[in-house]
Amino acid sequence: MDGANLNAQVGVSNPAEIGADVSHVNLHKTFCIPHGGGGPGMGPIGVQKHLAPYLANHSVVGIQGPEENNSAVSAAPWGSCGILPISWMYIAMMGGSGLLKATHVAILNANYIAVKLAPHYPVLYTGSSGMVAHECIIDMRPLKQASGISEEDIAKRLMDFGFHAPTMSFPVAGTLMIEPTESESKEELDRFVDAMIQIRLEIAQVEAGEMKRKIAP
Repeated sequence: MDGANLNAQVGVSNPAEIGADVSHVNLHKTFCIPHGGGGPGMGPIGVQKHLAPYLANHSVVGIQGPEENNSAVSAAPWGSCGILPISWMYIAMMGGSGLLKATHVAILNANYIAVKLAPHYPVLYTGSSGMVAHECIIDMRPLKQASGISEEDIAKRLMDFGFHAPTMSFPVAGTLMIEPTESESKEELDRFVDAMIQIRLEIAQVEAGEMKRKIAP
């Protein structure tokens, strides 16, 4: 399991309960470490007990569980340890109840965007109740087919409204993955929604123009 973003799980679930044998838990986003610009990437890799003997060990600081002759994968036993105090302080200051609230708000923010944008864009991967997790994935492929406007065009247009573009074409090609986390205010979410609706209206104008060209003799 890719546990780089645990915004929808902390205090609610965990990868082991879901059944993952291996889960990479990066500290970025969920535990207050910025992501981008090449790093620093940091975080543990958790495994089920039957895989523990095969994990990397360290010649200087031995780890219980892995076989002693397993070689190291990092010169430093604890990776980029300079960033660990940031996550430790974040967790200590938030406490269990604060971390749980952050999970709830991350899920709430994503669903707020999904509900607001659903009348204008197709939303992928909703559950049986129509809800999403901590990511809202909108499908641009039908719009591209109708108008020629791609997810990349929308990402560039968002910059005109002062937004860094969401993740493009992941985990599905031709989509935008919007992940507001717990850190965005309602005012900022509304500003983003308004921008996306305005862009959809502009796409509709392009679609209308394409239809006229197809009808014209």
